[in-house]
Amino acid sequence: MSSSPKPTDIFPAGIANGEYGLPPDRLVTMHSGLGCRLMDTAGSEYLDFSMAWGSCLVGHAHPAVVRAVTDQAAQGSNFAYLNTHALAVAAEIQRIAPAAERLRFCASGTEATMYCQRLARAVTGRSKILKFEGAYHGANEAGVTSLFPEGPAAYPAPELTSAGTPAMRDYLLVAPYNDLNAVREIVSDNAADLAGIIIEPLQRCTPPKPGFLEGVRAAATEAGTLLIFDEIVTGFRLAYGGAQEYYGVFPDLVAYGKALGGGYPIGVFAGRADIMEWVSEHRIGGDDYVWMASTLGGNPISTAAANAALSVFREPGVYTRLHELGEYLRAGLTKALRARDVPAQVIGDGPLGQVVFSPEPVFDYRTTRKADPVMGRALMLGLFDRGVFLNPMGTKLYLSLAHDEAVCDALVDRVDDVLKDIVRNRPDTA
Repeated sequence: MSSSPKPTDIFPAGIANGEYGLPPDRLVTMHSGLGCRLMDTAGSEYLDFSMAWGSCLVGHAHPAVVRAVTDQAAQGSNFAYLNTHALAVAAEIQRIAPAAERLRFCASGTEATMYCQRLARAVTGRSKILKFEGAYHGANEAGVTSLFPEGPAAYPAPELTSAGTPAMRDYLLVAPYNDLNAVREIVSDNAADLAGIIIEPLQRCTPPKPGFLEGVRAAATEAGTLLIFDEIVTGFRLAYGGAQEYYGVFPDLVAYGKALGGGYPIGVFAGRADIMEWVSEHRIGGDDYVWMASTLGGNPISTAAANAALSVFREPGVYTRLHELGEYLRAGLTKALRARDVPAQVIGDGPLGQVVFSPEPVFDYRTTRKADPVMGRALMLGLFDRGVFLNPMGTKLYLSLAHDEAVCDALVDRVDDVLKDIVRNRPDTA
């Protein structure tokens, strides 16, 4: 009988789906997940603060989701066509999201933001999209450009984070997040070519300054440019109605994913009825048609899971609980950092948090990048070694409805233990 294959002999960096960047000696294979815990094949348990990059907001193997998926699986996994679960999910999104007059399903957030950009270009007849430096909008070309640039800022010129995306030099503009004056200037200077502005309302874990989103909305309207909200992360997380409800600012197009699927793959893009009509198949062959199709979009397994997740999110007190838990965790982490006299801060909102090893105020990508990367990496790997599962290349700590104060306390204790080692080994303390 052959031995188990080594991940490094099969996958680049030993990672099946990308980005984790763990050293080879720390690679593990996960076996199961329940609530906010994961178990690997060696029997080790981890407190999960990645939660499948935030897609398991209800927790792993939530009973309502498991029941919905199991019931549907016996009746077919995919029809590539309208089904009762998809119709119910769509109707609920339309009910709660002012921007979602019409919508379509796809299979991921990457696709959803891609379709929003394509629609913006088609409807306006313009070619360029404006994004904000450091924002991630999925694995499409715009989403991975200027994602973590290293060079000096040269707004609005993009920096190619990924090879294979040369066209972005001609079709993408970049602005600093939370700098409304810079946004207004870039939009004004490029209005004739600017099809859309895509933005994470809460960029990674950096909240918008008061008036910033309202100002971006006004700038887009004045320029005849479509405003796209990337709510892949914020949707159903900051509030049931997402960032639109939470901030009271409404886009022309919006993309959803992650938490909506209850841990199953899903993507939705939505917008004003007149914009969304451009994907109508009755227009095929005309200049006013945008191609859109998705084999797995709106499949009954994923939409059954989504319906179950939405029913959980509608339970009384859910968002009060998520915000209270986020505040509790951020306060605990802040206290641990101060106790060790570490120059750092904790940012975030709702059930999201990020430790930034810098004493300077954080309000955009550049101020986040001033953080000490060595300290950040040491904390992430130290936590992984202590049974905390997270992305050591990432920035966010994701909470879910399966977490509680005791789990947060356990994380803070392990953070303190890692910080003790970091402080002890710092050259300036020798």
